[in-house]
Amino acid sequence: MDRKQKEEQVKVLEGIFEASGSVVMAEYSGMTVAELTDLRTQLRESGATIRVVKNRLAKIALKGTPGEGVTDLFKGPVAIAYGEDVISAPKVAVNFAKDSDNFNILGGFMGEEIFDVSGIEALSKLPSRDELIGMVASRLLGQASEIGSRLNAPGSALAGAIGVIGERAAA
Repeated sequence: MDRKQKEEQVKVLEGIFEASGSVVMAEYSGMTVAELTDLRTQLRESGATIRVVKNRLAKIALKGTPGEGVTDLFKGPVAIAYGEDVISAPKVAVNFAKDSDNFNILGGFMGEEIFDVSGIEALSKLPSRDELIGMVASRLLGQASEIGSRLNAPGSALAGAIGVIGERAAA
């Protein structure tokens, strides 16, 4: 790889680190091509991506950014899992690491927050963006139906009282 290609790779990595909701670093030594392909597929389905990076280029790309504190994790064969959604990459990476002996999470970062392995695991347990949107929507719909029933209650009570008065007058 010549100097120009390295400079392009650094720019690509800078863009990834800046645009990603969260980045998870993991050691992938010993993984087969089939395992890595399976991981890529799982990440793609959740809106995330994995990329094998050159450690030195990743360190250069992180220099002067909030994620600079994770540069010490770039030792040996390291891959980064990332996505626009904060939860997608950590969730898939942690689930995959549970089943794989060759995929070990090293840590990661989200904006200015730097996480170790336990932090990434905690992040993976949070609900996804779609789940959060569903929860908010259901709460809003529940509140709207409650407001509707409360607004209709006085009218229905009045209609019931008029009906009782009408029955008594007819009797």
